[in-house]
Amino acid sequence: MKPARCVIVVENLPVPLDRHVWQQALSLKDAGWDVSVICPATPLWPNKREQLEGIDIYRHGLPLEGNSVVGHVAEYAMALFHEFRLLLTIWNAKGFDVVHVCNPPDLLFLIALPFKLRGVRLVFDHHDLAPELFEAIHGRGLIHKLLLFLERMSFRSADVVLSSNRAFKKLALNRGGVCEARTFVVHTVPEVKHVRRVAPDRTARAGASVVIGYLGIIGRQDGLDHLLQAARIALDQHEGPGFRLVIVGDGPALPEIKVLAQELGLDDAVVFSGYLMGDELAAQMSDFDIGVIPDPKNSFNDKLSMNKVFEYSAMGIPIAAYALDGTVEMLGGTAIYAPTEDPEGLAVAMRALVNDPELRRAKGAAAKRLADDKFRWEAEAASLLAAYDRLPERHLTSPTIDQR
Repeated sequence: MKPARCVIVVENLPVPLDRHVWQQALSLKDAGWDVSVICPATPLWPNKREQLEGIDIYRHGLPLEGNSVVGHVAEYAMALFHEFRLLLTIWNAKGFDVVHVCNPPDLLFLIALPFKLRGVRLVFDHHDLAPELFEAIHGRGLIHKLLLFLERMSFRSADVVLSSNRAFKKLALNRGGVCEARTFVVHTVPEVKHVRRVAPDRTARAGASVVIGYLGIIGRQDGLDHLLQAARIALDQHEGPGFRLVIVGDGPALPEIKVLAQELGLDDAVVFSGYLMGDELAAQMSDFDIGVIPDPKNSFNDKLSMNKVFEYSAMGIPIAAYALDGTVEMLGGTAIYAPTEDPEGLAVAMRALVNDPELRRAKGAAAKRLADDKFRWEAEAASLLAAYDRLPERHLTSPTIDQR
């Protein structure tokens, strides 16, 4: 009997860089699925075709990231063309039973529709909230309505929906009209083996008594401007030990964030480590005394479960953050929250941890206990496989569908 075959399509990051998608692919493979992934190529992951850990990866080029409506339309049109082209390539080579699309954008259902006519099932993996993101930056309007329509079409086209947290599931049920039985929560928690303490790399610390760390994408919506402003305030307005701010990651807003650091006079206090992975990333994070989640409070960020929540907690790093609904739901009292929703408030939360080593130890230990108890990929993988098991049967046999 042939194993069932699935193709995961993700547009914003390549695998294995996209940790969550890669973990899903590996879990499906371990459950007996023949897995292929379509994703973009980047300078760090340039190979257009390769196999890693038994998973076939098809990468495609993309134009520069769009920074306007016209730019986004061009970017998405080119991506959809390449994704559909590669789906046809895989279909002709070996066929597939499931297309698993990961937003953003909420357009990927379009490339799956021709295959649904042939009996292929569609999984919509709801990673991001395009309507809320647009509203947070630009307000409501015609484009906001269009994004809501595309999101609704993604929900309606799917046979099952994967929601990143309970807030996303609520949106799928209420705004998307998806029935409870077809909606499954799969949090973006890391596998323990990917987030571990090692001998710390003290290079970026440069002798500072405390290192405040940031790990993640550097986009305009990710709050790095808040973080730098809070760092300036924390250094200027409070007595006590100084600190080093280490920013690990890359993204489209990195050049302007570096300019802002210079304008704020933070050249001697901030280190930009760039994109790190593997042992280098583990060594750098092992030197963090404090982890910051600077994403500002708005209708978009409030509903997210930030990857940083899981990654900092898994390493026992005490966390300073805004009191976002999703962050508070996941971390509870293990974090220190900004008393106000602005850089001044974030500076207060950061300073509370900088000034109190015992508080850092207590909050770090509490975060680690929470991660060990609740943030476990094994549970999320089980929910992923339950979602696939819920897919309507079709003619090919599958160890997770047909032999129930």
